[in-house]
Amino acid sequence: MDYIIIENEKIGRIKAKLLTEKNPETCKTIWENLPFELNLSRWGEELYGEIPVSIEKENSQVVCEVGDIGYWPDGKGFCIFFGPTPVSKDDKPKAASPVNIFAKIEGDAKIFNQFSSFNGNVSKG
Repeated sequence: MDYIIIENEKIGRIKAKLLTEKNPETCKTIWENLPFELNLSRWGEELYGEIPVSIEKENSQVVCEVGDIGYWPDGKGFCIFFGPTPVSKDDKPKAASPVNIFAKIEGDAKIFNQFSSFNGNVSKG
């Protein structure tokens, strides 16, 4: 349990390292439910959408970093942060409400900037 892979036709395979020390229960639950499809909508420079997983808050936060991947307990959401959102006060991504950050994209997260919505898959890396 080290990496997840986010993929679709346009971007190929993007690797994200699981942050097992930061949010071990979130990582474990996501891992155990892989693979699943992603149908994400855009909100500023964040893609988010519901996934078939239910996880409680775990070391939740609102201010994130570019490249963070979070689980949003309030909406059973998978969130990819690649820049400021409508509630950001600077160039850092900010979630609408607390998220469990469980993975970090390796490479340039700005690759997701090309999408107004995202359809793809997440699998074990």
